[in-house]
Amino acid sequence: MTITTLLVANRGEIACRIFRTCRDLGITTVAVYSDADADALHVREADLAVRLPGAAPADTYLRGDLVVAAARAAGADAVHPGYGFLSENAAFAAAVQDAGLVWVGPPVKAIELMASKTRAKELMAGAGVPLLAPVDPATAGPDDVPLLLKAAAGGGGRGMRIVRELDALPGELLAAAAEAASAFGDGEVFAEPYVERGRHVEVQVMADAHDTVWALGTRDCSLQRRHQKVIEEAPAPGLDEALRTRLHEAAVAAARAVGYRGAGTVEFLVSAEGRPYFLEMNTRLQVEHPVTEAVFGLDLVALQLRVAEGEPLPATEPPQPSGHAVEARLYAEDPARDWQPQTGALLTLEVPEGPGLRLDTGYTGGDTIGVHYDPMIAKVIAHAPTRTEAVRLLARALERARIHGPVTNRDLLVRSLRHPDFAAARLDTGFYDRHLAELTGPGAGAGDPATAALAATLAEAVRGPEAVRGAEGGRGTAVAGPAPARFGAWRNVPSQPQRKRYRSEPDGTEHEVAYRTPRTGTPEPHETPGTRVLTATPDRVTLEVDGVTRHFTITTHADRVHVDATDASYTFTALPRFTDPATHTAPGSLLAPMPGTVVRLAEGLAAGVTVEAGQPLIWLEAMKMEHRILAPASGTLTALHAAPGHQVEVGALLAVVQEDPAATPVPVPVPEETA
Repeated sequence: MTITTLLVANRGEIACRIFRTCRDLGITTVAVYSDADADALHVREADLAVRLPGAAPADTYLRGDLVVAAARAAGADAVHPGYGFLSENAAFAAAVQDAGLVWVGPPVKAIELMASKTRAKELMAGAGVPLLAPVDPATAGPDDVPLLLKAAAGGGGRGMRIVRELDALPGELLAAAAEAASAFGDGEVFAEPYVERGRHVEVQVMADAHDTVWALGTRDCSLQRRHQKVIEEAPAPGLDEALRTRLHEAAVAAARAVGYRGAGTVEFLVSAEGRPYFLEMNTRLQVEHPVTEAVFGLDLVALQLRVAEGEPLPATEPPQPSGHAVEARLYAEDPARDWQPQTGALLTLEVPEGPGLRLDTGYTGGDTIGVHYDPMIAKVIAHAPTRTEAVRLLARALERARIHGPVTNRDLLVRSLRHPDFAAARLDTGFYDRHLAELTGPGAGAGDPATAALAATLAEAVRGPEAVRGAEGGRGTAVAGPAPARFGAWRNVPSQPQRKRYRSEPDGTEHEVAYRTPRTGTPEPHETPGTRVLTATPDRVTLEVDGVTRHFTITTHADRVHVDATDASYTFTALPRFTDPATHTAPGSLLAPMPGTVVRLAEGLAAGVTVEAGQPLIWLEAMKMEHRILAPASGTLTALHAAPGHQVEVGALLAVVQEDPAATPVPVPVPEETA
């Protein structure tokens, strides 16, 4: 049967990726979407779209009956499940076929056989696939730990626990079972030995209904957080030819054992000694499939559609691989804060284009990253003749990307790719357990945030008070941000240094930048030796720093300032130039009500003297007038920070009076006020 109209039972990046192949093949595309995804990229890119009422996955993308009804309503003749959601649900696959639609996936029986990891392992043992010996938790002893508990159904790290102490086993079993039941509707959990420093290596298979099974090389997916993959590559580095052959043969044997058709992945754990053990078979397309496509020059989605139409694979043997490919998953998450997912408006998403680079994404600038789904923004893939070249290309592309909005793991990805262990292919699933602190700690990345803050300040100084600050949120919506603060008729003296404060995000480091705006009108740094301004516009600043020319692109969204340099990117929150006196809550604090010069103090004023409520203590000169600072209460002057001749900013702390109603005031002479 020839497929003419395909519904993708998924969302985001994978739906967009499948639509891309469909357009190349002349196939009409149908999207399904939840209310939260009404304006999502996959909906905008599809030829047709059908709403699934609700927002939560359980009410929308996991409702197989609604998806089948949507396919019928749109006139689709085939359904592709993508990955996740219903992609490995045998009942859904059967429902699609019962509705007279083509199922772009493996046979229902193959899904059923591989759905339970415990039953799959029994089947693989019979096919001669290498396995870890199972451990019965009820009889586990001290020699059996560490153990790995895993959910029998599903994946993605849910229901998975590492148990290093036997006393913790009962509690971890209960926790793993509860998580598995919640995630997959099946609380079955099994235990097996935990392999320290093991590598996650997998083999892509592609099979047709004409007895051809391809083993399309290996992938290494060892860099993981919470048992979910972060960086993947093909081929898996550092495997000798004998081990590669064994993995390929085991994967083909696994596929043949279940009568597999279509794209699937057989996953293995490879010990530090080079012994492989079967983990599971994913009966679907994998997130990391682009690295295999790059190395083999194939379109795996096109092959899936071809096999689903009943056609044979193009040849009995797969094409020869070429080069190396690496993929990084860009997530809206904060690795330094326990990988906490982030949400909000994705204001800008621009990844460099060029030979060997590929971007798979479900977002564009202006979209919103919501709370209902996985926080993956995009996958960035690089392909080059060698691993070193591919890694370098990918790291540089990520480094140069412009990503404005929620906190992402972009910096972590760049630092991971450049870490000595990764460069030397010393890979295992404990990489982030060992290195996360150094990869996310202060000073872990390249670049100079202080210089970036200076560039942001100079751009704002050029921009002026009437600048439009950019999109605060929502695609295509421009809003005016707050203009620089004004203080009545008071104005800065251009020859005097001005100051701007920023807070780095997400680490919270504060930066203060001083600059002058001379009569020439071009702002220049102050107190920054070795730095001079070459050009400065509202969105681009070029500085010479210690003889090296550096370029900065500046984008402002409300109070957030994004600075993209050639070696790093920075996000700052602009802080008030002058501290708001209302934010000071310390009782008895005397704050400068305006910028000015301290011209004199009350006679005898010093820490430790008593003062009377309403007594003038400090005189400021501003706008050619003197202003008195009065004691707020009767008591003791506990601190004095002002001195004649001091220049102070608005809100500066001048002195502190500790109220003491019982104190007997010592009169301080009060000079006459002068105009």
